[in-house]
Amino acid sequence: MTRFPLSRADIETAFLAACHAELQALKPGNVHIHRGGHGMEIGHFERAAVAAAPFIADPSLSVGERILGAVEASFAATGLNTNLGIVLLAAPLAAAAGARGGGGEDLALRLADSLDALDQHDAEAAFRAIMIANPAGLGRVDEGDVSTLPAMTLKQAMALAAGRDRIARAYITGFEDIFAFGLPELQAARRAAANEGLAITALHMSFLASFPDSHVARKHGVPVAEALRDEIARSEALWRPAPAPDAWPALIELDASLKARGLNPGTTADFVVATLFADALIEQSATAGHG
Repeated sequence: MTRFPLSRADIETAFLAACHAELQALKPGNVHIHRGGHGMEIGHFERAAVAAAPFIADPSLSVGERILGAVEASFAATGLNTNLGIVLLAAPLAAAAGARGGGGEDLALRLADSLDALDQHDAEAAFRAIMIANPAGLGRVDEGDVSTLPAMTLKQAMALAAGRDRIARAYITGFEDIFAFGLPELQAARRAAANEGLAITALHMSFLASFPDSHVARKHGVPVAEALRDEIARSEALWRPAPAPDAWPALIELDASLKARGLNPGTTADFVVATLFADALIEQSATAGHG
């Protein structure tokens, strides 16, 4: 029996747990406990998570305000764009988990309500956050460009970018990549993995093999992102349903290769954190009392 809404403390705990767990796992191409990369170290992400958590979980803030507050605090703590994508995915999940009234006990249904309630104020705050983070390869578009204040809701703005950005797409699909793909993949990996870290590695690789990474596409072009997806899919024997201990050297080698090529599948890492966050929220709802 699940019990929503969750308290602010429960949501903050779930967010920090998800961020910490993701950093402990080997995720080829990304920063993790085994190796930094792309000019960043694990400490940058740890500090950003701690800075962002109070804003992500604050029930007095709208989704857009949570995004802006978390990005401002993270950037102040690190001087880097460490977690924009994580924040964009985590803020609506947190709002859904903590919302009072409506939505029932299903997190996905509660999230749909939260996404439908997004307004122009949310869009304005989120656009300001994106400009602060200044993600690589952002570029400009004719409508819904983040460098200008939007005359639309955040969900409408995300719809304009959905064809080129996986996180934007999540806003118009009810986070389908998390609920229909990520969570089932995580559960399957956990059943096969020797430990949680290896299950998270499998989740990372499964996302990377299934969808071209938006961050890689923005920075290097869609063909490079598609080629990376194909490369990871061909390595499936290393990580599906979960990496065996003897696969570790090959995964470490892959990690070094991706970093040497400057390939940072950051959007994939964002979805890993968001999947772990959704899983933790659902787990919290099964064990915690009302906030």
